[in-house]
Amino acid sequence: MGLFSKKPKDINKNPFYESGSAIVIYFKCKKCGEVFMSHLRKYYDITVNYGQDGAAYRLDKEFIGGDCQNKIHIYADFKRNFKPINFEISGASFISKEEYAQNKK
Repeated sequence: MGLFSKKPKDINKNPFYESGSAIVIYFKCKKCGEVFMSHLRKYYDITVNYGQDGAAYRLDKEFIGGDCQNKIHIYADFKRNFKPINFEISGASFISKEEYAQNKK
């Protein structure tokens, strides 16, 4: 690893990639292995949280792939700077951007 080499992202700590006014996630269906990339728009897909639990924003999204009808549910709470406080996924597992690129070939 060189002096300015980028350390690989730990998706177990933060599976979300910031991309301007969106957050990008990559995940893989546990049933059929289909890989997904989704751009989630800040302030639209990720909504303001008016609850009392300390989270500024909340994500509650469901996906269904093209290869099978398995439902994938992603839930997350974010701080004001869109850093995740907690997150969970059911029906799939988070993968890295690099793993997504390898599986799409």
